[in-house]
Amino acid sequence: MRDLFGQSTALFASLAGPAHRVEAANHAFVTAMGGAERVRVGLPLGQLMPELAGQGFLALLDRVYRTGERHVGRNARVMLGAGADAREAFFDFTYEPRLDAGGNVVGVRVIGVETTQLIQAQRLTVEHRALVEQIARQAPLDQVLEGMARAIEDLTPEEVLVSVLLADADGRHLRHGAAPSLPDFYNRAIDGIAIGEGVGSCGTAAHRRAPVVVTDIATHPFWDDFRGLAERARLAACWSTPILARDGSLLGTFAMYHRTPRVPQDADLALARVFADTAALAVERHRAEEARRAAEAREKAARADLAFLLEASTLLTAGLDHTQTLQRLAGLCAPKLAPLCAVDVVEAGRVRRIATAAPTAGEDALLAAHIPVYDADDDAVARVLASGLSEVARRTPTGAGPWQDLEVTGYLCVPLLDRGRTFGTLTLLTTGEHTFDGHTVALAEELARRAASAAVDARQYTQRVTLARDLQAGLLLPEVPALQGVQVATYYHPAGEGLEIGGDFYDVFPLAGDAWAFMLGDVCGRGATAATTTALVRHTARAVAPLLPGPESVVQAINKALLDRPHSHGTGFVTLVYGHLEPAADGGVDLTFVRAGHTLPLHIDTRHGARPVTGEGSLLGIGTDLHLEVCHLHLLPAESLLLYTDGITEARDRTGEQFGEDRLARTLTATRPATTAQEVIDTVTGAVRAFSGPHEIDDDQAALVLMAAPPTRH
Repeated sequence: MRDLFGQSTALFASLAGPAHRVEAANHAFVTAMGGAERVRVGLPLGQLMPELAGQGFLALLDRVYRTGERHVGRNARVMLGAGADAREAFFDFTYEPRLDAGGNVVGVRVIGVETTQLIQAQRLTVEHRALVEQIARQAPLDQVLEGMARAIEDLTPEEVLVSVLLADADGRHLRHGAAPSLPDFYNRAIDGIAIGEGVGSCGTAAHRRAPVVVTDIATHPFWDDFRGLAERARLAACWSTPILARDGSLLGTFAMYHRTPRVPQDADLALARVFADTAALAVERHRAEEARRAAEAREKAARADLAFLLEASTLLTAGLDHTQTLQRLAGLCAPKLAPLCAVDVVEAGRVRRIATAAPTAGEDALLAAHIPVYDADDDAVARVLASGLSEVARRTPTGAGPWQDLEVTGYLCVPLLDRGRTFGTLTLLTTGEHTFDGHTVALAEELARRAASAAVDARQYTQRVTLARDLQAGLLLPEVPALQGVQVATYYHPAGEGLEIGGDFYDVFPLAGDAWAFMLGDVCGRGATAATTTALVRHTARAVAPLLPGPESVVQAINKALLDRPHSHGTGFVTLVYGHLEPAADGGVDLTFVRAGHTLPLHIDTRHGARPVTGEGSLLGIGTDLHLEVCHLHLLPAESLLLYTDGITEARDRTGEQFGEDRLARTLTATRPATTAQEVIDTVTGAVRAFSGPHEIDDDQAALVLMAAPPTRH
């Protein structure tokens, strides 16, 4: 038996008698049971290892000894030793009866194999699979790492303390990841240690990208700077394995500490590699998830910024008043970008604060009352106005101001530019812990750029409208003259937004005696060229009318002037109704006029009828051979003549249908008779607006009404 089992890794022991005295045992049995001091030949097994009694193993020996029947156990769990020295072990074993020559049982033979490592490997495999499943479910990294550390600590036969350190973003330091069994003071002390040669086991392993084994911390030079810390934590050995990504970059370190100096076995190093790879998988998955969330956060923030800027652009361009535009800017900035906001502009060499925004009315009043000094060296607004560059600081602005009352802690001053010239500033003020980061600065600058552009466009629009209105006013009657026995009413409405001078015009001016000249026409085109032609027609008529016998000759002169004009002043044609009027003896009015290609005038008689006044006439400015028919009309008291441009009859509704001449005539007869010339205008324009709706008109609209004064009632 000794020859057979003496050097075998299988366990063998021969027990004698009912007390199960140890008669013989091989080296493997002695080692597995705790060493030679626990297993001595000649003594009962129960005396040598009393812990076996409570676990039922001595009772099994008794049964085999009594019955002579063999007993086989598989992966039997045994706690060997007691107290702090106890260890868990697993065995496959067989109890066989020993027989003498007469067939009597004289003892029991124990043969077995320790399966502790196999069981532990199976347990580690199960735990490893659970960790991988956690990683696949995207469990929090700290939970995965701590679970891994505890699994190794619980399942490793010898006492081991596991630590995971993670590489910092800077790539030069290691940060605490998980170490459930190491003291807190130790974890705090090594959190942030440098990566480098000779910086403990972990710092060196991270630096080398290779495992580092320190079997005795007390004597190894890598631990010179940490020896006292390790002694305080009762650590004697440390084996560190780098955690590497698939591309070879450093993710961290996986360390196994021991209480006594210890040299790792091949199984220990394999275990470290497996779980270092598992940790790498967890860290890479965590970083990928963090990167995805960060990308989603950036995308969400970008979408929010874009939505904010689009909404802001809509609000900033909603009106055509540049002051209101900059006032909207202040409302957009507070509290979105900062709790306090002010907008200043330069006018006539002075700074004017035109908008403020604050959480309370009192704070708003304080901010509005402060006006920066345009040429002050210590004022942020003055500096930005001078440099055209943004200025940001984590302190109160320099120079006088209500900064203490408003509890200001920082400011951002952004220029408002017009083609490189600074015409104002946007100032944002922070309070409390709020600070301006690069994102806020960029957003404020973009918002200021859009606001400045909208304000400049609004100001230019206002200037253009004013200019067009002033020029148009110079081409129309400044005011309607008062005529004896005749009421005069006029109407003019330009197409579009009034940015261009229209082509429609009218005029009424005196002739000799009680006679007056009147006209209404339409110039082909718009803008400066149309204005030139309009002025030519009006000024020619006023110049020649007192010198020529009648309307036909005046229109002939106008046509000649149009034909003689330079090409730079336009070549378009003109439609015109031109005539003379005189009060009649019966209280009415006698009219003589010609129609040169214009819309037919409407005669509104005392029977409340509206009929067109026909009269042939050629367009003006086309050729010298004019065919003009002189029309004569007598207006009785309360009768009217309506002259209008095609912008009225060609007004369209939303379906594209035109207002038309028939509808115009019906409009004048469908209501009660007008008693004033202005009532006629109001009736026509009201009907056109109701027909065409709120959309902008496509053509200028003009009208002139001449009404013989109704008889006076006594």
